[in-house]
Amino acid sequence: MKRLPAKFFRSSSGAEPVKDWLKTLNREDCRIIGSDIKDVEFSFPIGLPLCRSLSGYKDLWEIRSKLTGRRIARIIFYISQGEMILLHGFIKKSQKTPKSEIDLALKRKKEHKKYDR
Repeated sequence: MKRLPAKFFRSSSGAEPVKDWLKTLNREDCRIIGSDIKDVEFSFPIGLPLCRSLSGYKDLWEIRSKLTGRRIARIIFYISQGEMILLHGFIKKSQKTPKSEIDLALKRKKEHKKYDR
């Protein structure tokens, strides 16, 4: 039984940016990320190295995936009504998560909360 079911953020226009981003990845990378999301769904709270809260950002969490070619991906999510809302996904290119990536997740979180019922 899932402890924290995953749900894609959907914008007011109906777009699902994380799902769209996943479709741009190769099959193996998509499989790795999907497996990591599943592990969080069934084992939350799971902790490092797979999942952690983003320090300094209230209620934001990240799923940390190791992809092929020594790349790393992050999925930023927050928890709403017992669900993990997948807000933003990206390939990480630096040690520190860029503020622009977090800002986009925060913007989507605000939009989701506005329409969350």
